[in-house]
Amino acid sequence: MHLRTLVSFVFLAVLWTSCSSSRSIRPRTQAQSELKHKNIQHKNSKINASSKTIKAPLTTDEKVQNYVRIYGPIAQDEMKKFKIPASITLAQGLLESGFGEGRLAVEANNHFGIKCHKEWDGKRIYHDDDEKGECFRVYKEPALSYRDHSLFLTQRSRYAFLFGYGKKDFKAWAKGLKKAGYATDPKYPEKLIRLIERFNLDYFDDRTKETRSSYPAYVVKKGDTLYSIARKLNIKINELKELNRLKDNTIHLGQELVLPKK
Repeated sequence: MHLRTLVSFVFLAVLWTSCSSSRSIRPRTQAQSELKHKNIQHKNSKINASSKTIKAPLTTDEKVQNYVRIYGPIAQDEMKKFKIPASITLAQGLLESGFGEGRLAVEANNHFGIKCHKEWDGKRIYHDDDEKGECFRVYKEPALSYRDHSLFLTQRSRYAFLFGYGKKDFKAWAKGLKKAGYATDPKYPEKLIRLIERFNLDYFDDRTKETRSSYPAYVVKKGDTLYSIARKLNIKINELKELNRLKDNTIHLGQELVLPKK
C-alpha cells in the first residue's frame, strides 16, 4: 500500500511538471511568431515604399528629345564652322553614344566612337567593338568630342567628297559616311536617315541660332497635338508643318516649333 502511494505521488509529480513546462513554453513561442510576423510586415512595407519611388524608364522619344536639347546647339555651331550637316552630327551622336547612355559616352565623353589611331596622345579607354579591347579616345567634356568629330571628317582626305553634297543633303552624307568607311555596319546609312526623318533632325540644318531666334517659338508640352497648338495660337496646321519641315502631324514632348512671324 505504501509503495502504491509512492508510485502515484511520483506519477502525479511528473505529470504536473510536464504540464507546467508546456504552459511556460507556449507564450514564448507565440511571442516569437508574432515578432517574426511583424518583422515580415515591416520588410514588406519597406519594399512597397521603395518600389513606389522607382521611376518609369524614359521612352526613346524622351531620350532623343533630351539629347537634342543639350547637343543640338553644339551641332549647329559645328555646322557653321565646318559645313557638316547638324542633322548628320546629331544622328551620329545619338547612334554611336546610345542616346548618350553608352559606356563610351558616360565614361569617356566620346559620342562618336572615334578610336585612338596613331596620332592620339590623350587619355584612352578600352572597349569591345569590331574587335575585343579596342582603344578609344577620352575627352574632358562632350563638346570636345563634337569638335574632334568635325576635325576627324575635315582633316581626312577620304571624307573630302562629302562636302560636295552641301549641308542639306543628309541622305547623301549618310551613304557617303558608310562608303568612306566610318562604320562597318552595312545598315549604318539607313539607321542615320531613319533617326533624322523620325525626329525631324534636319530642322537644325536650315536654321542657325540667329535665324531661329528671329522667329517666335513654342515648346511642345504634355498633351499637345499639332491640331491643339494650331487652334490655340490661331495658326494653320499646314503653315506650322511647312515652317518646321514636318512630314506628318507627329510632334514630340519638348520639341521646339517655329511659329510664323506676325
